[in-house]
Amino acid sequence: MTFAATVLTLYPEMFPGPLGISLAGRGLAEGRWSLDTVQIRDFATDKHRTVDDTPAGGGAGMVLKPDILAAACDSVGYDRPMLAMTPRGAPLTQQRVRELAAGPGVSILCGRFEGFDERLFEARAIEPVSIGDYVLSGGEMGALVLLDACIRLLPGVMGAPSSGDDESFESGLLEYPQYTRPVIWEGRTIPEVLRSGDHARIAAWRKSMAETDTRLRRPDLWERHEGARVQSPSGARQKKDE
Repeated sequence: MTFAATVLTLYPEMFPGPLGISLAGRGLAEGRWSLDTVQIRDFATDKHRTVDDTPAGGGAGMVLKPDILAAACDSVGYDRPMLAMTPRGAPLTQQRVRELAAGPGVSILCGRFEGFDERLFEARAIEPVSIGDYVLSGGEMGALVLLDACIRLLPGVMGAPSSGDDESFESGLLEYPQYTRPVIWEGRTIPEVLRSGDHARIAAWRKSMAETDTRLRRPDLWERHEGARVQSPSGARQKKDE
């Protein structure tokens, strides 16, 4: 089954963009996923093809009109998840990416200006999603990020099925540090354990480093990871010192 992606945007010329090269581009050429774009402006009803209007209650900028957006979304349908890229959405996680990649595909609505009229989310089954706590010029860059995260998980795209198993966020931790030749570079040496050939020691070192780096660099991830570790099989939380 081909993973089908549809992007609803005011700038369809931005796609496939970087998704047309490297692993994603090869997957696209091989038919492992497909991409269509929908020009939101095609659903405007006036001669100027207007898609936005001033914010109710006043304020700077323009807001995308709900009737135009709903018509564009309805033209695609809702047989696949419909996501809207917005800083007001839920943070995108690796777990959600895996869920999307395992499905038939995704439709992505890209915001611009001051964003979407909120009534759109009340009237249609659209999931607001954010890729981070910052603001971009539009949702297109977010859509590229989301699609890249999904496409690399599709069968045959990365090559070896286990290629991404140890990467950051797959286990709730950051990935352990990586090294390669030369063994000595500017006086810095690859850790001895990685040159030992002792696979058990290497695995233990990598686990320890992943935990240490996560605890120091991303205490929010570490807290969630620790919370999951002390969860009992029945779902009840246990004290960490038990």
